[in-house]
Amino acid sequence: INLGRQLAREHPIEADLVIPVPDSGNWAAMGFAEESGIDFGNAFVRNHYVGRTFLQPTQLIRDFGVRVKLNLIEEMVVGKRVVVVDDSIVRGTTARARVITLREAGAKEVHMRVSCPPHKWPCAYGIDFPTRKELMAANNSQEQIREFLGAASLGYLSLNGMIASTGMPANEFCAACYTGQYPSP
Repeated sequence: INLGRQLAREHPIEADLVIPVPDSGNWAAMGFAEESGIDFGNAFVRNHYVGRTFLQPTQLIRDFGVRVKLNLIEEMVVGKRVVVVDDSIVRGTTARARVITLREAGAKEVHMRVSCPPHKWPCAYGIDFPTRKELMAANNSQEQIREFLGAASLGYLSLNGMIASTGMPANEFCAACYTGQYPSP
């Protein structure tokens, strides 16, 4: 919840509804809604039989997985300015599909908020991120990412804001996927 609260402070927006991308964005979206005073709603329903789409080996398989991963309750977003909160944007496939789905359903505006900094470096410590070439933020500016997604705005939580939200010292965390500074050779 603290990540979402900090995200709302760093990237305020006027909107009608905050919705999480289940399940990864749930807590941050609740914090964003609480801090901003914007209503919270679960407009996406997750299909639990589809895994992490960014891990799939081809773009065709990722695109298919994204289409069946989340279903939208359209009545909740028609004519509304919507803030979508997720935990990350890796390749951008899922986030772009969500923005398109919301716009097609009649959302007036779609704003993306991400509860971590941009992933610019692959993880060498166990999270199966793709190569730097495939990471959206490693090769594009924030404005280019926003344009690719088709969002009205895009805001990432800052590294300092993310760490401060935990209440723990910075040296307790690995931030290599954000900074490229790996703690071991």
